Amino acid sequence: MSGEKSFDKTDLAILRILLQDARRTLQEIGAEVGLSPTSCWSRIKRLQDEGVIKRYTVEVDPASLGYQDTVIVQLTLESHTEDTLYAFGQVLATIPEILEAYLVSGDYDYYIRIAVRDTRDYERLLREKLYKIPGIRHSKSHFVLRVLKESTVPV
Repeated sequence: MSGEKSFDKTDLAILRILLQDARRTLQEIGAEVGLSPTSCWSRIKRLQDEGVIKRYTVEVDPASLGYQDTVIVQLTLESHTEDTLYAFGQVLATIPEILEAYLVSGDYDYYIRIAVRDTRDYERLLREKLYKIPGIRHSKSHFVLRVLKESTVPV
């Protein structure tokens, strides 16, 4: 989706419902927003076709799978050519522990959020995966002590 699109209050209500629980039935969503299931489906289909709804997924608690810690890593590369940035992003995408990676402005080139089991697991990830990527000039790591807010896009 490129550019901002305009949505009416019903579109936004449907999006809020789906963000809370994407498994709600068309009957439930329609009843809540005052539409028939068919009309509700038409709006959801349009939102999908326009790229507003990108996918349906499930949210998993990382700690329940043994990932007790989150680390925010700031990285700077030695080179900033388009090819270097592209190649670096491609390698980051192959590392499952990396949850998010952002190319940013400012003192660092990337902010990366990583899920790890503990400090030893993080040390292993640095040694075996992250620091094997060529071209990293500097990194700085921050362990998350407490999550104060996590959310999706405001609707």
